[in-house]
Amino acid sequence: MPPITSLSQLDLTKTYTYADYLTWQLTDFVELVKGKVRRMSPAPRRVHQKISGYFFGSVYAHLLQRSCEVYHAPFDVRLTTTGPNGDAQITTVVQPDICVICDPEKLDDKGCLGAPDWIIEILSPSTAAYDTREKFELYEESGVTEYWIVFPGEKTVATYVLENGRYQSRGAYFEPGPLPVHTLPGLELQWEGVFAGV
Repeated sequence: MPPITSLSQLDLTKTYTYADYLTWQLTDFVELVKGKVRRMSPAPRRVHQKISGYFFGSVYAHLLQRSCEVYHAPFDVRLTTTGPNGDAQITTVVQPDICVICDPEKLDDKGCLGAPDWIIEILSPSTAAYDTREKFELYEESGVTEYWIVFPGEKTVATYVLENGRYQSRGAYFEPGPLPVHTLPGLELQWEGVFAGV
C-alpha cells in the first residue's frame, strides 16, 4: 500500500488511531479528535506568531530551573482517558499552540502522553468554533487543568480552571493588567505583552 502523502488519500468518515497517524507523510498539519481527522489552518498569521512568541518566551524564562516544561506547536499531545496507552488505542492527538507539562513521566520522544497542566490556544477565524467549543470540551474531559483562549481581534484572553471535572471561568482580560496563572503560582503575564503591536 502506498504511503499516505495527501489528505485526499484518507477517508474522512473513517476513525483512525495514533498508530495510523504516525505512518502518514502529510505536508499539512492535522489533528485527530476521537479518531476523526481535523485539518489545521494554514501557516499562522504574523499576529498569531507574535502572541505565541510572547507566551512561549515568557513562560520558558519563568520555568528555567523548574521541573515544568513549555512547548509550542507543532508538538503532539496524545490525550487518553482510559485503557492501555498503546498507539493503536489512542484516537486523539492535538497540537496546542502552547502547552505546559509538569509531570516528566508524560513526556517522551513523540511528545506528551496525557493531559498537559496548561494549554493556550490562539484563535484564528477558521479555528474559533473548534477552539471555543470542541477543544474546550475535549480538554475539560481529558483533565487539562487550565485552558486559556486568546482572541487576537478582540484583544481578550479568557481563562478557565478545572474544578470538579468542569471548567470554571477565572476571568476574561481585555485591558492592560496582569494575567495570573493558576497552575504556575508566582507567574503573572501581562495583557500589554500579549497584544503588543497587535
